[in-house]
Amino acid sequence: MRVPAAHEMVLAHVEERLTSGEWRPGDRLPPERELAATLGASRQAVREALRVLQAQGVIRSQVGTGADSGTVVVPAPARALGRVLALHLAVDSFPVDDVTEARVMFERFSAGLAARRRSASDLLEWTAALEVMDDDLDPAAFSDADIAFHVAIAAAAGNRLVGELTRAIRESVRGMLLDAMQTQGDWPALRERLRAEHREIHAALADGDPTLAADRIEAHIRAFHGRV
Repeated sequence: MRVPAAHEMVLAHVEERLTSGEWRPGDRLPPERELAATLGASRQAVREALRVLQAQGVIRSQVGTGADSGTVVVPAPARALGRVLALHLAVDSFPVDDVTEARVMFERFSAGLAARRRSASDLLEWTAALEVMDDDLDPAAFSDADIAFHVAIAAAAGNRLVGELTRAIRESVRGMLLDAMQTQGDWPALRERLRAEHREIHAALADGDPTLAADRIEAHIRAFHGRV
């Protein structure tokens, strides 16, 4: 039986307190010396575990004696989730088809709710994203505008967790989809086709038609992922 490394035991201790709710965002973790003594681990093992958690975006560590010093629990941002997903995709942990299905599941849900709950500010944000895409953008700039459009729809749905996961998945596949854009023989034609699909999604959202919005966003995702 494999014996866990010392820093893995420290990780398990911290994760247990986070998942149980004992430590919450904004809480300060005990000092390294105290954690090491409590767990019977070396301070080096504690530091290694904290570095892992900081890389995951779960904690923030700052040296010093001021109010912001020490190690504090922070909400895991979408950027950290995206980095983790991107690494797993890079080592082929998740087949592309699985990623596609996950995107479809989350974005259908978001589009349906967004069509029902849309506000005037949501419509303005979606329209602004479309207007950016109307410029003669290169694939990289278009990809950024595309992410902004999809993330804005997810945010309008009002489910924060689904919104964070949507952002993480979309950002994690940015490189893969960008490669597909750049290797297309006729980028202007592909750009116009993507613009048209986004306009159709926007129209369904603006009309407050949840079924049509969900169907159109699914067709858009599947069509583009099919080109990868």
